[in-house]
Amino acid sequence: MNAFERNIKRILDCVLASCALVILSPVFLCCYIAIKWEDRGPAIFKQERIGRFGRPFNILKFRSMKLDAEKYGPELFQGQEKDPRLTKVGKFLRMRHLDELPQLWNVVRGDMSFVGPRPERQFYIKQIEEKDPRYYMLYQIRPGLTSYATLHNGYTDTIEKMVTRLRYDLFYLQHRSWFFDFKIIFQTFAYMVSGKKF
Repeated sequence: MNAFERNIKRILDCVLASCALVILSPVFLCCYIAIKWEDRGPAIFKQERIGRFGRPFNILKFRSMKLDAEKYGPELFQGQEKDPRLTKVGKFLRMRHLDELPQLWNVVRGDMSFVGPRPERQFYIKQIEEKDPRYYMLYQIRPGLTSYATLHNGYTDTIEKMVTRLRYDLFYLQHRSWFFDFKIIFQTFAYMVSGKKF
């Protein structure tokens, strides 16, 4: 993408994310009430991730895990069927990717884009870089709500999968275009509607 294409992408991100926040506000309300009703804990979960230019930001999600999920430190998500840390509501949200909806606000703020590498925690970035030092190349672009790697690599529950995801992300970095972004968004939407896991 050249500078003009990147600017247009940023404008479209803002417009689409703002519209989605308004249109999906009833869904936001339902998710909020369901989470609060289950265990009275906070509905929104904040976690520091590393974004464009290597700058940290707080990613927003609907909380899908128990309040003490990481009391022993960072731990990788083990999937809907395996992870005992998930709440009942959280399991539903994860299966349908509804827990990601608050990240629309991250898009409006400029922390993220609709399409780009999924942002990671510094704790895991250090481990990825030990196996593949090219991770720093991803700092050229904003992380995304969805990505080429997410569609083809799914949830990353091991460092090995994170390294594989990096290779998909580098492929996206080399080939990104409006058409490629549209294709990723369309495929993500199709997966969500069909209920396909990714």
